[in-house]
Amino acid sequence: MQLSERVKSLLPSPTLAIDSKAKKMKSEGVDIIGFGAGEPDFDTPDYIKEAAINAIREGYTKYTPASGSQELKEAICEKLKRDNGLEYDVSEVIVSCGAKHVLYNVFQAICNDGDEVILPAPYWVSYTEQIKLAGGVPVIVETTRENGFKVMVSHIEAALTKRTKAIVLNNPCNPTGAVYDKDTLQALAELAVSKGLFVISDEIYEKLVYDGEKHFSIASFGPEIRDLTVTINGVSKSNSMTGWRIGYAAGHRSLIKAMSNLQSHSTSNPNSIAQKATIAALRGPEEAVEEMREKFSQRRDRLAELINTLDGVSCDKPMGAFYVFADISGLYGREIAGRKIRSSDDICDVLLETAKVAVVPGSGFGAPNYIRFSYSTSMESIEEGMKRIAQVIGVRK
Repeated sequence: MQLSERVKSLLPSPTLAIDSKAKKMKSEGVDIIGFGAGEPDFDTPDYIKEAAINAIREGYTKYTPASGSQELKEAICEKLKRDNGLEYDVSEVIVSCGAKHVLYNVFQAICNDGDEVILPAPYWVSYTEQIKLAGGVPVIVETTRENGFKVMVSHIEAALTKRTKAIVLNNPCNPTGAVYDKDTLQALAELAVSKGLFVISDEIYEKLVYDGEKHFSIASFGPEIRDLTVTINGVSKSNSMTGWRIGYAAGHRSLIKAMSNLQSHSTSNPNSIAQKATIAALRGPEEAVEEMREKFSQRRDRLAELINTLDGVSCDKPMGAFYVFADISGLYGREIAGRKIRSSDDICDVLLETAKVAVVPGSGFGAPNYIRFSYSTSMESIEEGMKRIAQVIGVRK
């Protein structure tokens, strides 16, 4: 069978691969502790479910406009003004089948063959593949743990060429939990404006920041950067609505129109019932969101504490999202459970097979010396999972 070159070059998602393997083992009766999934373990709040049930009862089960309903776009505009200081018209907003779908539309709409997109590493696993699918070239710019895994203007300036089209900014970041401060964002905005570069600002973890950190949207730093920025968000993480598949973007009217045209020929509208539920999520109370954030903060503290007791493993406490990114390079060269450890993939395989604990290798995030732990799981699972890992790896003496 002759497949297209573009799909043959795609790499599978390591997060989904680990999750799939862990679920298969669970289905076979194996007791697996999972630190792999990027999904809150909390249920969707009841008032959001009720909005969806009411939509079904009222017959809101037909097509909506391809780019989302007018009412949902109005609710998104309200949210962006209230939370981010951003003013948009409904013609500058698109609703898609999850934030991942929004990102796919963005890259398809801005990239010509050979256009370069600057991507700070560590990065979310799908960015590279989506850029390549659009004919673009991911240009990886390394960040460091010492700098909080935040990309600096000097890093980007060194990577600029005549083909540079855009910069991807994930704030807060998956997998590192990095949250960008105001001064850094201002400097990045000034660079993007001076070079006329798009900024793809993925803010899906916006509501999950800790220790008094504040989230800032880069598009709020003036009208020029606003016109160059595509602000991407959704309700999957903030409202525990991963399966509802609603994401959205706000940006320049001409770009949003192009993305909407593309979507009209691919998926058409996102689920109508989920759109009604999202209106309730955006306009409803935020007590459930805050309660979830507080529990994540407690889990983060405990998980980071336990990781730092492991022999050869270390981490810093993340400021956002719900992941801890741990350096495992201190394990290299050791034999653990009969296997020589040479990579993050090796240790993840050992932990799954021996400790029955699922974590994600950093190789898929552009950081091969790290592994990612998700703390979107119960405190009991964190305690048990880390106990199992400690029995395999050992603790510091």
